[in-house]
Amino acid sequence: MITKEIAKKVFDEALSTGADFAELFCEDTYENSIQMLSGKIENASTKHKYGVGLRVLLDLQEVYGYTSDCSLEGILALASKLKGAYNSSPKKIDYEFKYEDATKNGYVKINRLSKDVPQHEKISYLQIVDDVMSGYDKRIVQRIVNITDKTQFVTIFNTKGKYITDIRNQQRIGAQAVARDGSKSQSNGGTIGGNFDVDTFKNKDLKKFAADICEACINMLDAPEMVGGVYPVIIHNGFGGVLFHEACGHSLEATSVAKGLSVFTGKKGQKIASDIVTAIDDGTIYNEWGSTNCDDEGNPTKCNVLIKNGILNSYMIDDRNNRRMKMESTGNSRRESYRYSPTSRMTNTYIANGTSTFEEIIASTKYGLFAKSMGGGSVNPITGEFNFAVNEGYMVEDGKITHPVRGATLIGNGSNALFNIDMIANNQTFGHGVCGSKSGSIPANVGEPTIRIQNMTVGGSGGKN
Repeated sequence: MITKEIAKKVFDEALSTGADFAELFCEDTYENSIQMLSGKIENASTKHKYGVGLRVLLDLQEVYGYTSDCSLEGILALASKLKGAYNSSPKKIDYEFKYEDATKNGYVKINRLSKDVPQHEKISYLQIVDDVMSGYDKRIVQRIVNITDKTQFVTIFNTKGKYITDIRNQQRIGAQAVARDGSKSQSNGGTIGGNFDVDTFKNKDLKKFAADICEACINMLDAPEMVGGVYPVIIHNGFGGVLFHEACGHSLEATSVAKGLSVFTGKKGQKIASDIVTAIDDGTIYNEWGSTNCDDEGNPTKCNVLIKNGILNSYMIDDRNNRRMKMESTGNSRRESYRYSPTSRMTNTYIANGTSTFEEIIASTKYGLFAKSMGGGSVNPITGEFNFAVNEGYMVEDGKITHPVRGATLIGNGSNALFNIDMIANNQTFGHGVCGSKSGSIPANVGEPTIRIQNMTVGGSGGKN
């Protein structure tokens, strides 16, 4: 337990060579994981991690270090090491700690911590998913289902007087099916989770979750290869938002904007998307996967409108990059653990609902691709150029979804894609992902309604259109 008295002594040491700010991030975390392979428990693990991260700033310079020795002596030794980065007269910094309980913000409410839930309860949810997958189709030859959970107790101190605690309780079920028919094989997977009690899974349709994964596997098994060309592309709701997250979202984080490494640097107030596009990052959505009561600098999480009717309205900003950009923190500072210095990251990021329906978008498309489920990809954060696989795709012909296609790849540029969105449905949902970046891997929701991009290059090995 790090007390105010310990924090004060550590800060006195850290600031003794001229730094102007110091911060302690204290963490006590319990992690559990259980994996079921084709109906049998394959492995299970439990981890307990704890430690302290210390960040010391002077203007735009930063040094960061961490230790799992949470004694006063251990943290003072860390402070003594870090202060060697600076060599000037100490500054007089007056502050008094004022305690805040971030859980009172109410964005995340937990009745039962996952670390206290017996394993057999968690396994019961895996069994529901596996039972559906095992009986779905004899061509499903392998089933992998897992549940992971993380209970994290956080305390943050800084030399602005911040003293705040928070509790996070993230958990997620993941499933993957492999189908085989002769020499042909196909895999598909999905996740479902949140920052909530494990009991919340009782209110989730786990049977439909499992059946949808299997259905995509079987549908894609006999699908012909996608014919490459330029098409209207309809990207489905939920995890389809990964394209916006990767191709545009990272370029709106101060981590890249502040250094001029983003295509959106200096464009606040300018038109960067179609008039019908409004995009939001909201860390306050109740018990969602990317939500927390405060960010990892102790600032309240917020609902930030990034793009409003096509106009760049806001970046995602942490306290350190606030120094560079002279813009207020937006509650987006995040880190994987005490081993990482925080920086601006997304929380629950999504394109807002439009005025069309899913049926209207399909019916108004003469010939194009319906990307029902997205896979992995790569993005150049400086240029915005991207390349994404489509896990589950279907052709749309004369306003109707006709046959499945496999091997489709979406190729384009984030800025161009934003301008080319011409229809947005009213069926926004989220997909639950893990985002890796400078400050580690964190839970992040991606989301959108079904959208249509007028013209997009689609790669495929079925020839060219």
